[in-house]
Amino acid sequence: MKTVIIAEAGVNHNGDIAIAKALVAEAASAGADFVKFQTFKASNLVSSDAPTANYQQENTGEALQHEMIAKLELSRGDHEILIEECKRHGIRFFSTAFDENSFDLLMELDCLEMIKVPSGEINNLPLLRYMAGYGKPIILSTGMAILGEVEAAIDIIESAGTPRSEITVLHCTTEYPAPTDEVNLRAMIALKNAFGVKVGYSDHTIGIEVSIAAVALGATIIEKHFTLDRTLPGPDHNASLEPAELRSLVNSIRNVELALGDGVKRRTKSESCNLHIARKSIVARRPIRVGEVFTIDNLAVKRPGTGISPMRWDEILGRRAIRGFDTDEMIEI
Repeated sequence: MKTVIIAEAGVNHNGDIAIAKALVAEAASAGADFVKFQTFKASNLVSSDAPTANYQQENTGEALQHEMIAKLELSRGDHEILIEECKRHGIRFFSTAFDENSFDLLMELDCLEMIKVPSGEINNLPLLRYMAGYGKPIILSTGMAILGEVEAAIDIIESAGTPRSEITVLHCTTEYPAPTDEVNLRAMIALKNAFGVKVGYSDHTIGIEVSIAAVALGATIIEKHFTLDRTLPGPDHNASLEPAELRSLVNSIRNVELALGDGVKRRTKSESCNLHIARKSIVARRPIRVGEVFTIDNLAVKRPGTGISPMRWDEILGRRAIRGFDTDEMIEI
């Protein structure tokens, strides 16, 4: 099964449409399935006195969220440009809406194959109900949530019209960057088992190895922030991949998918070429005379495996040699 890879541009465009277009090009070049932005109006998303998170203040110097994110809004025209840019580069456009008006914009633009509920909105009952009413597949991110909160959100989404089979729950640790010892990837499996849903992972760690591990554990979606340059000013650049790293992530995930296979234990085509080289046969440990009884003292097991299998050892012991054998010669019966 192919993992859906979402290259999360987020707000790493810094409010500059030229940077946003460059992010689209890099995501497409890396082979991601989607490039995702964030759609919001600062005035609808945060109160005027809402403080920034510690990591946001460290990365931007801004003390208030409104001042920080107002610079990062994308207009309707910006969205239209980016949607066309995605078509030009052969990558699918995606965006997360943080309020009903922003969600309406995305619906009017008819640009979403699925709906993303960000971690901060998992307890926003009105928004959950509003989004789920459209019946599109939903990705529910669960950063900062406990199991009961995830259950409540799933119940709301289902009751509003989106069946559980159309919900993918993303495990997530909401910190930028997320400490590796707080990732707890096994929680992704716990979510799958608890709710019978498809699962994935929204990765805020440094590097690519945790996302790769998530795919090996069964993630069907991987979401990872990326940027043109980690040294750019802005809240999320510091915890994002640069273009070369994004390409490495995509390539690594595709290799892991190939390696996972179908789960059937069988001998592969390439292994068959090595079968006789690596396995062994029953051979003469020393010269054996015709009629001599085969014993543990005159038999040995050595490569190659083109003779009698050592699995027939007990069957061969006690038989008499039908002819003479030289040292290392394969036994015949």
